[in-house]
Amino acid sequence: MNVNVQFKKGVLELCVLYLIHQNDKYGYELAQQVSRHIEVAEGALYPLLRRLVSEGYCSTYLQESTEGPPRKYYQITPIGEVYLKEMITEWRSFVQSVSNLIGEDEILE
Repeated sequence: MNVNVQFKKGVLELCVLYLIHQNDKYGYELAQQVSRHIEVAEGALYPLLRRLVSEGYCSTYLQESTEGPPRKYYQITPIGEVYLKEMITEWRSFVQSVSNLIGEDEILE
């Protein structure tokens, strides 16, 4: 099992919500923006987006596109905003705890 895959799964939800929080986005746009920072398969994103909508953290709307059919945009909900803030707090605490555990002297240096 690739450890890196598990790291990605753990933070993908946080990254997606954060990007939608910045401004509404459609699926392909989200995939492109996430991929700039984390290598992720576009197909992995859509099940996550469906779950975020079903759990009430995001909503969707259609918007006409000059490049083809209307696009489904994702928008964070007020509940999603609260959830995102909680996730960011937990992420920062987690990263700090792991950094403290690993410490300053790297075993790989």
